Amino acid sequence: MNGADTCKLTVLADTPAKDFWSVIVYSMQTRGFVEGANRVGRSSIDRPGMERHADGSYDIYFGPSAPGGYERNWLETVPGKGWFVAFRVYAPLEPWIEKTWRPGEIELVK
Repeated sequence: MNGADTCKLTVLADTPAKDFWSVIVYSMQTRGFVEGANRVGRSSIDRPGMERHADGSYDIYFGPSAPGGYERNWLETVPGKGWFVAFRVYAPLEPWIEKTWRPGEIELVK
């Protein structure tokens, strides 16, 4: 992914995690956290502070600036730098283990 683009991952309400889920953005260059980013991860532990849809899902945004109204759901990327995401499920439930549930695809926001 290109750090200049804004992308979105929708995390569905039925994520099969007994404890919690997390999304972390990493640098393609260093394989570490994105250098200079204010926040590199969001998780269901952060739920009270994030914007949530009526169906219980969350949109997590990745990009150089936060989209209006979703500042709390945003993870910073750096223009000109590649990035990738790790989606983790802590204490996964059967749909995760049996691979019948998958997180959504990361979409480019136009």
